[in-house]
Amino acid sequence: MALNRSQILKELEPGLNAIFGEEYARYENEHEVLFDSNSSNRAFEEEVLFPGFGAAVVKPEGQGVSYAETGEGWVSRYNHETVALAFAITEEAMEDNLYESLSKRLSKALARSMAHTKQVKAANVYNRAFNNSYTGGDGLELCSTAHTMQDGNTWANEPATSADLSETSLEAAMIAIAGFTDDRSIPIAAQARTLHIPRQLVFVAERILKSPLRSGTADNDLNALATTGSVPGGFHVNHRFTDADAWFLRTDTPDSMKMFDRVGMDTKMEGDFETGNVRYKARERYSFGWSDPRGVYGSEGA
Repeated sequence: MALNRSQILKELEPGLNAIFGEEYARYENEHEVLFDSNSSNRAFEEEVLFPGFGAAVVKPEGQGVSYAETGEGWVSRYNHETVALAFAITEEAMEDNLYESLSKRLSKALARSMAHTKQVKAANVYNRAFNNSYTGGDGLELCSTAHTMQDGNTWANEPATSADLSETSLEAAMIAIAGFTDDRSIPIAAQARTLHIPRQLVFVAERILKSPLRSGTADNDLNALATTGSVPGGFHVNHRFTDADAWFLRTDTPDSMKMFDRVGMDTKMEGDFETGNVRYKARERYSFGWSDPRGVYGSEGA
């Protein structure tokens, strides 16, 4: 239904001092630190695990060498979604509006809505990280204590008992990340890079990562997290995280948290000959997800 004059009565009369509700500052592009950006020219993208070989074995003198076996593992699929929104304005509403161009203001509102949806979809990958209704290629949620490996073992990228963000829990997470192995149980040199938190943990993270001495104790010990540069990229706040005490570390593991842009933002405008109404539309296609869950270590809080 097109926006008509009955819906903008105050804008048809002189004396209106301000029109408010749209020109707020925004939290822009918070998704960019949560995912590695990629482009796509297909309906979907797939990435397959190829685990390589396990440890080499001793060859007894005079006997034949052992042959290792490998093959493709599970597959992660990124299904691109189409996100779109439109509005229409009657010819008369545009003609009689006495203030700033109605179509200009509503176009800004349209862009704001599209940007918000993108941020929500990105944050939801993390918001659902502990929800087994949202699984990756290995059939498990992003953060799990029982990710399966091709050699039959399991590994964890969350603590056995969920813990709030603290010096102790962050140090335990660093130790766990340093113990990551590949799918043949060979250690990998994974390291934490950035900490991702909701707005409620800003001051906690500031104290933990930036205090020269240990925070919250009477000890005069150095803050080892700060002196060793354990989180070189610092912390980042996401205002679409819905759990007030969940926190995440992104690691330097490649091919992990990914965003695919299939079609960038496209806007169109067209008028209708008979009614004179003008329609505006915005549309884009993208997907968010993960391939290797070793790219994240998370806790949903105590």
